[in-house]
Amino acid sequence: MTPEPSATAEEDRTAPGAARARNLLDPGFELTLRPMRYPHFYERYRDAIKNTWTVEEVDLHSDVADLAELSPEEQHMIGRLVAFFATGDSIVANNLVLTLYKHINSPEARLYLSRQLFEEAVHVQFYLTLLDTYLPDHDERAQAFAAVENIPSIREKAQFCFRWMDSVEEIDKLETAADRRRFLLNLICFAACIEGLFFYGAFAYVYWFRSRGLLHGLATGTNWVFRDESMHMSFAFDVVDTVRAEEPELFDDELGKQVTAMLEEAVEAELQFAHDLCGDGLPGMNTASMREYLQAVADQRLARLGFPVRYGSSNPFSFMELQNVQELTNFFERRASAYQVAVEGSVSFDDDF
Repeated sequence: MTPEPSATAEEDRTAPGAARARNLLDPGFELTLRPMRYPHFYERYRDAIKNTWTVEEVDLHSDVADLAELSPEEQHMIGRLVAFFATGDSIVANNLVLTLYKHINSPEARLYLSRQLFEEAVHVQFYLTLLDTYLPDHDERAQAFAAVENIPSIREKAQFCFRWMDSVEEIDKLETAADRRRFLLNLICFAACIEGLFFYGAFAYVYWFRSRGLLHGLATGTNWVFRDESMHMSFAFDVVDTVRAEEPELFDDELGKQVTAMLEEAVEAELQFAHDLCGDGLPGMNTASMREYLQAVADQRLARLGFPVRYGSSNPFSFMELQNVQELTNFFERRASAYQVAVEGSVSFDDDF
């Protein structure tokens, strides 16, 4: 068996003939993996490979019976939820290809981004399968697939995403500090606001149903998406940490204010979505509780980025506090066929809900 190549920082720091040090956001297109400048990105790629799953492993049969028993309000919530899912990951994938892959100048990081693009494709397939299963009516399905055009609460979230994509679309190279700040804001938006807030808000509705013993197929697929999204977010924050170490002057008070304002806007957009889903409220799930949850998540993202927290709210959903432990326990208990490669090494049970 061919041995795995080592990715140790020690080896790459001391490699003979190492090229001059370059920064992660320097223009160019590095192709050489040796000497490896950012071995931590390579390790993230290897970890992601261990987390392989396929849509065919998700059994949605029991969900069909559950859907028939839901109230009209709950059925409306599920319809809106899968409509958002159907478009959200496609937006993330587009930004990944058009922006992140273009400007993160590290072959190790691009390995991870290539893997992430595959995972986004699996998510899109999963949500396509959900829509086909949950919405048998052709017209309802067509409306869900066109959610960014005809569902206002989803359109607002999509427009928020598009504004940050458009903000860097015309930048060919990150030549100036202003360009690099714009790129950082795009990266932070997609990590902290979209994957780290919009999707985490959506996950809360899924796990609310699961806490009531409903929609186990949706919860199973979401467990795996949850793991993927958590890794995507961690990678993006790792990129931010690397840039902060290389170019600390970019992380001034103005950037902190911009990131805080961005998260405030994302919270409000997600609250509009919550009002659409919850209406006047359902037992255990309403807009007021979702506000607390989203604010607590936003504070976590700000703290992880090294900025002051904004809200001081706490998570009201006990089923989300337990999510990491439940999901990881289920992961390790599943048969080997559920995941193609078992996870190895240690796992940190944090409270990053």
